[in-house]
Amino acid sequence: MTAFVTLPKPTPIETTPTAQQFFAGPAIEPISRLILFDPDQWERLIEELADCSFGGQYEKVLRASGSNDRGIDVAGFADAKQLEGIWDNYQCKHYCSTLSPADALPEIGKILWHSFNGAYSAPRAYYFVAPRGASTTLSQLLAHASNLKSHLIAKWDKQVSNKITSTQKIELDGKFAEYVDEFDFSIFDALTPKQIVDLHRLTPYFHSRFGGQLPPRPLPGNPPNSIAPDESKYVSRLFEAYSDHKKVQVASVESLKNWVPITQHFKRQRESFYHAESLRVFVRDKVEPGTVPRQHLCHQIDVVI
Repeated sequence: MTAFVTLPKPTPIETTPTAQQFFAGPAIEPISRLILFDPDQWERLIEELADCSFGGQYEKVLRASGSNDRGIDVAGFADAKQLEGIWDNYQCKHYCSTLSPADALPEIGKILWHSFNGAYSAPRAYYFVAPRGASTTLSQLLAHASNLKSHLIAKWDKQVSNKITSTQKIELDGKFAEYVDEFDFSIFDALTPKQIVDLHRLTPYFHSRFGGQLPPRPLPGNPPNSIAPDESKYVSRLFEAYSDHKKVQVASVESLKNWVPITQHFKRQRESFYHAESLRVFVRDKVEPGTVPRQHLCHQIDVVI
């Protein structure tokens, strides 16, 4: 016979749900959202991260496609030589569990083999990026380069040799073994889920990927004393409005000094322009390119004095 247990009543909610909560449910934390991306979306997210989050250090960021990628998913090129120059590799693994050494070793083997054969120069840095991060064992190996190399060599025959290419088994011997022994294994690392979110937060794609509100906007600065090129068109339209209002030609700031109310109005309108511009630039830099038009926000000119 089934035994039933009396459960306590749910704890009452102490806050009023917002309209957004009623529409979409509770907010999902960005780290939790990482596991919801499909593999293609995951690579796009890492491409955005690499392209925007490292202080513009890359001249170009490319995402490899197809099965013959030679172990490259997303590559950031620090100079015009691209794969023959200084570059970093982001190896995207969208798995349901943490990355294990068995997941990582074949990918490291691909970099070793293809750089040995001259398909590309060895990358400056190599990052595993996975929504659940690296396992404790893999993290410890990545933190100790000599142990990582020893572990790779020990596991080569069983876990690596048959997974580098689909056409041949790659033996770890001869010149290739010497190359592996001299290789700098400290280039290999893994980004944690928190690091991925924090780095992506610096990109203009973050809010379209993860939702949430924009951060508080800084106070706009005061208008400069002289008319800047960006506001010249706006100011010329103001002068046209003042000329129409006074039935005389108004063509410069100096000519406004005859009318105190208009001088004060002009000052307020310039402040409004810079408030609007600061909003436009703030939003433009925080959202995906193309969301905010490049042209200035429309400014209403009110000449009621």
